[in-house]
Amino acid sequence: MLRYIGRRLLVAIPTLFLVITAAFFMMRAAPGSPFDTDRKLLPEIEANVLAQYGMNKPLGQQYLDYLGGVVRGDLGPSLKYRDKTVLDILKENYEPSLKLGLSAIVIASVVGVSLGVIAALRQNQMADNAVMAVAILGVCIPTFVTAPLLVLGLASKLGWFPTAGWGDGRLANLVLPVTVLALPQIAIISRLTRAGMIEVLGANYIRTARAKGLPEGLIVRKHALRAAILPLVSYLGPACAGLITGSLVVEKIFNLPGLGKFFVISALQRDYTVVMGMVIFYAALILILNLLADLLYAALDPRVRLA
Repeated sequence: MLRYIGRRLLVAIPTLFLVITAAFFMMRAAPGSPFDTDRKLLPEIEANVLAQYGMNKPLGQQYLDYLGGVVRGDLGPSLKYRDKTVLDILKENYEPSLKLGLSAIVIASVVGVSLGVIAALRQNQMADNAVMAVAILGVCIPTFVTAPLLVLGLASKLGWFPTAGWGDGRLANLVLPVTVLALPQIAIISRLTRAGMIEVLGANYIRTARAKGLPEGLIVRKHALRAAILPLVSYLGPACAGLITGSLVVEKIFNLPGLGKFFVISALQRDYTVVMGMVIFYAALILILNLLADLLYAALDPRVRLA
């Protein structure tokens, strides 16, 4: 297994290099500059600013300088936020996104798997139809619709939760944004689990277990569920990375700090270094979570061997 992990990490290095290269040149190709403002800078002032950030050099030299900084663990200073580096911004804003994302994916996994198992065990019955109807609604209704509706009903009308704000991560402030993030994932996970369970419940070894007289609950928990969630394991890697890096819509509606909001704002402001830092963070997170998903897949499926 250690050899497998080592090989995956070696493959991750050129993958991350390609991501950095593509993002760097795409950002530079976008029109505008981080120093474009309503008030035009004097040519000599603009030249001094560009020189301070090394942006007066040829593009190839800028690229090599940036790669050298990344290798040293230096993602550079923000071009728009004074006296802040990219690492400072990541450290200050990762906690809300991490807490929201992990809470949403844990809740979505537990609820989604439970609903998927119930639907599979009662295939084509009322419970199955109800779960699938809820799943379709969860996939089709976007978060920018569910979030305002929950705020209006549960916060403004009933007053059960705060309408917005982080509140130092208090539970009351987390309930609505976590719910909004979790609902689409519950829908997807329940559908994946249902499909996997239906396929596994028709397998020969399940029929053999039933023929031996094993209790249905034991068959589902010990034999069927372990194989049924294998497609879910592959899905959870990128899904977890997407939730952890935050959702702009949720963060905007609930006025939350987070990485998603900074990413979009920095892209609009042409803050190259912050956007690049977010891209690197997101890419590294996906690579790590996919590796963990593969290891978990191998642990659940004895037919898979990691060499």
